[in-house]
Amino acid sequence: MAMEVTQILLNAQSIDGTVRKHAEDSLKQFQEQNLPSFFLSLSGELANDDKPVESRKLAGLILKNALDAKEQTRKYELVQRWLSLDATVKAQIKTCLLQTLSAPVPDARSTASQVIAKVAGIELPQKQWPELIGSLLSNIHQVPANVKQATLETLGYLCEEVSPNCVDQDHVNKILTAVVQGMNASEGNSDVRLAATRALYNALGFAQANFSNDMERDYIMRVVCEATLSTELKIRQAAFECLVSISSTYYEKLAPYIQDIFNITAKAVKEDEEPVALQAIEFWSSICDEEIDILEDYGDDFAGDAGIPCFYFIKQALPALVPMLLETLLKQEEDQDQDEGAWNIAMAGGTCLGLVARTVGDDIVPLVMPFIEENITKPDWRHREAATYAFGSILEGPSPDKLTPIVNVALTFMLSALTRDPNTHVKDTTAWTLGRIFEFLHGSTTDAPIITQANCQQIITVLLQSMKDVPNVAEKACGALYFLAQGYEEGAPSSPLTPFFQEIVQALLTATHREDAGESRLRTAAYETLNEVVRCSTDETAPMVLQLVPVIMMELHQTLEGQKLSSDEREKQSEVQGLLCGCLQVIVQKLGSSEPTKYVFMQYADQVMGLFLRVFACRSATVHEEAMLAIGALAYAAGPDFAKYMPEFYKYLEMGLQNFEEYQVCAVTVGVVGDICRALEDKILPYCDGIMTQLLKNLSSNQLHRSVKPPIFSCFGDIALAIGENFEKYLMYAMPMLQSAAELSAHTSGADDDLMEYTNSLRNGILEAYSGIFQGFKNSTKTQLLIPYAPHILQFLDSIYMEKDMDDLVMKTAVGVLGDLADTLGSNAGSLIQQSLSSKEFLNECLSSDDHLIKESAEWAKLAISRAISV
Repeated sequence: MAMEVTQILLNAQSIDGTVRKHAEDSLKQFQEQNLPSFFLSLSGELANDDKPVESRKLAGLILKNALDAKEQTRKYELVQRWLSLDATVKAQIKTCLLQTLSAPVPDARSTASQVIAKVAGIELPQKQWPELIGSLLSNIHQVPANVKQATLETLGYLCEEVSPNCVDQDHVNKILTAVVQGMNASEGNSDVRLAATRALYNALGFAQANFSNDMERDYIMRVVCEATLSTELKIRQAAFECLVSISSTYYEKLAPYIQDIFNITAKAVKEDEEPVALQAIEFWSSICDEEIDILEDYGDDFAGDAGIPCFYFIKQALPALVPMLLETLLKQEEDQDQDEGAWNIAMAGGTCLGLVARTVGDDIVPLVMPFIEENITKPDWRHREAATYAFGSILEGPSPDKLTPIVNVALTFMLSALTRDPNTHVKDTTAWTLGRIFEFLHGSTTDAPIITQANCQQIITVLLQSMKDVPNVAEKACGALYFLAQGYEEGAPSSPLTPFFQEIVQALLTATHREDAGESRLRTAAYETLNEVVRCSTDETAPMVLQLVPVIMMELHQTLEGQKLSSDEREKQSEVQGLLCGCLQVIVQKLGSSEPTKYVFMQYADQVMGLFLRVFACRSATVHEEAMLAIGALAYAAGPDFAKYMPEFYKYLEMGLQNFEEYQVCAVTVGVVGDICRALEDKILPYCDGIMTQLLKNLSSNQLHRSVKPPIFSCFGDIALAIGENFEKYLMYAMPMLQSAAELSAHTSGADDDLMEYTNSLRNGILEAYSGIFQGFKNSTKTQLLIPYAPHILQFLDSIYMEKDMDDLVMKTAVGVLGDLADTLGSNAGSLIQQSLSSKEFLNECLSSDDHLIKESAEWAKLAISRAISV
């Protein structure tokens, strides 16, 4: 196989499709027939200096992909597969890999580095390959620079793959020593120095102990700062990336170095090339993020145990930092507004300025105003745009009292710039800034309104006019109108926008039909704004919202008339269908929320539902999701009448529940099952066997994304509430599922924030299921069926109470379940309840909660318990 494998690997990269397909099949077959010798061939190929670089690189890549996968279940299978290989085979492969680190060909070395790190990621946690780090470190002292470079690269990848607790401190010290020595200015070879700097970036997470030691920390910081001054661009960039990472990982250790870092970053922002300057700005953005988090978590009063204090680095640096950032705003690029993924010094500087404003609040205003006043009317567009961008950037953070007087003066100027400025960059930024003004300073909470009867008409006229401008300006104008509408959502009986409602809706619909609506997200923005205008409209405009129904239905109808479409056209079609379904959803929710309008709307219900079913029939995942959500809204509005659509709709409901790949679609469908349960109540019974079977299947699958599981449990509660004691036949399947999930979610020691958040949503889903089941069986002759489950449920409540890590939502649902259990089982559960912790300590904690919803639930539970016990 040895000779052949080279040729097969080369053929697998052939331009000729048949040759390539044949080679890929051969590789697949070889892997399936004899995995050990397949791996040995690949590692031999990678290690063999006589082989062509293309076949070596692909051999390494296939090996790397055979050890890891993004998808959790697949990853686990690959890890197990590697661990079960024969030890001598693994040893041979590892020897080949280490040997390749001294290959003369850079690509082969780099590929081997990545594979070694993948193997280490599997073996080190299992306490295997203990000699790896030692043998890598012994390479560092070798003379050839390429071996040193490859070894440092490997150590970097290794730190990325392996978690710090798998490497003992002695090894960590040695790795850091090797890496920091490789970064030193005395290292003559720039490839080695670059590899070392990139390796440090990955190794920083391992350096907790070293950063706690003053001498070691000083040494690391000195070397990093020196590397930012290297003559090589890539080394400077990598060194600044290290500083950015240090700023968030070791914020509390930065005080002694911050002045030097300021000088280094300021010089880089002013003089260095863009990739370096961007990282230098990113350092300060990262410091802002840290300080915003600390100040949000603790306010201004630092308790002794508050963790990290705020060092106010940004406040201290303000007088020098703000002028440095303002200068970057003048470095715009000609075409940045049209380019979706654009990122340059001016954008980074403006983003950082915005974060600074959120960090220091009012203090930033006097430092920025002179720059705005000086540049806003200059003849060069760059100055006008920079001044506008600076203003827009500081609108979130400072207090309304500080900003409102300035905004009142600026508003007229901005509106005139949006219509009259000859430059589209300036118009784009002006429209964005207006959007920020409306987002942060307009709404029912502000004392001095910015928008008055006097200026409202001018604002709307200008925004609607701008919707005819080039797509990127029109899109920003839609955004500004979105926030303008949102400011009136507090349900005031009349809104200043009411007289312009018809005009606004017409302008937005016209924007969606523009030839160039696909550019700059214009079509999407116009529909999102239309939805917001409808959502925030008042009763006065309800007749006009009703008139919109046939218009949007007609548009949706037209997308269904499509002839044979190319794949690009089909994508556009399904995007438009999604937007129209989203729009109908908002209209249905709006009209369904009051009886008179709901009654009139219902005349369209059959046609609307018919359209949704046709959208499903052209079956594209994105549309599926929007149409599904819209049907949920329709079910809610139609109530029991929705039953007539079920025979036709049911198969699509089932398809949605089976869609594991696009798990958001699955989650949305589970939510819609809940909506339909609430609408139909016991009329959903004929469909329950199918639905329950699919939901139980979903829960036991390890292919389904975990985020869908909590809503499935809640859905059990919705079904039980809807069908009452008819849920009896599902108890023997649903209850064990709930119990095992409950046991998993009860004990959470050592969970990180993400896992904790997930655990709480899982608990909430389980508790909602229990609550629905108890309420569904209340007053039924079959309540005794639930008695066997009561001890376990009470034990679950006790154990999550003991863990002390519930969020407010779980607390409210948990105390509710306690009440439901007492209410439904009555005296049958009296003595059980009295023995549980929950009925005393937990209940008392909830009764004295500041959260009125928890308190309310607890008072009801207390009443139910006293009734159950007194009998």
